[in-house]
Amino acid sequence: MSMTVSLAGVELKNPIIPASGTFGYGREYAELYDLDILGSFSWKGTTGAPRLGNPQPRIAETAGGMLNAVGLQNPGIDAVIETEVPNIAKLFHGPVIANVGGFSIEEYAENCRKLNDVDQVAILEVNISCPNVHAGGKNFGCDPKAAAEVTRAVKAVAKKPVFMKLTPNVTDIAEIARACAGAGADGLCLINTLLGMRIDLRSRKPVIANRTGGLSGPAVFPVALRMVWDVYEAVDIPIIGCGGVSSAEDAAEMMLAGAAAVEVGAANLKDPYACKTIVENLPALCEKLGVAHISELTGGAHQ
Repeated sequence: MSMTVSLAGVELKNPIIPASGTFGYGREYAELYDLDILGSFSWKGTTGAPRLGNPQPRIAETAGGMLNAVGLQNPGIDAVIETEVPNIAKLFHGPVIANVGGFSIEEYAENCRKLNDVDQVAILEVNISCPNVHAGGKNFGCDPKAAAEVTRAVKAVAKKPVFMKLTPNVTDIAEIARACAGAGADGLCLINTLLGMRIDLRSRKPVIANRTGGLSGPAVFPVALRMVWDVYEAVDIPIIGCGGVSSAEDAAEMMLAGAAAVEVGAANLKDPYACKTIVENLPALCEKLGVAHISELTGGAHQ
């Protein structure tokens, strides 16, 4: 039984990848299990300058998932390269996915350029759910033109495959996917979180200090699955499927919709062994499904 998959020429031992924002830089999970069982992991969203993130409270539970408005808290790209990268090399020996944020096209490009010489980083996962501070705050990922501009700017300086991470908070995600693919993206990752909120009945105020937050967890899985399906039919570049995956069966379903690999996010926060369990359960599931190589699942439901 072969579990290997390929993402724009990057070989992973299996398709399971802890998603950005739920796995930090690997430190905490490495205390629980051997990270080398993973296909890869996507490190915490990293921006040019250090960020403290949004005010508290910024995480809340909801039925079938959770809301978060952490606000890209991170130590900044230079500190990550200097401090976190050497530590990651001790904890995980496979290819790493660097999740890169930015608030201007120039910041995205500069952050990606700085990662060119970081050997263990194999893929740049460019989070275009960030607001464009030079264009009124509208997220880069909500506008095909802006998404394409970021893609072109990053591709102009990057020496590694570039996967654009798409927001679901759009009318037609396939349109954004086509714009990124047309601008040279090597792959796509979708979906990021859906925008949501909760209100405290006693205070009559939003539960999240930021008012709204990103909804993740099992509740978003059907939405993510549909969007992966739509994008698979719209472009001819590899897709990392993400959104509500919490079991080997979910991962297989996401691959059948068109994903070449699968990220697991909120499930890690509910059960820190979630990815380990999924990796361990995949071979038996593949045998049950009658596939000798897990990559045979990708796009299988479209045939």
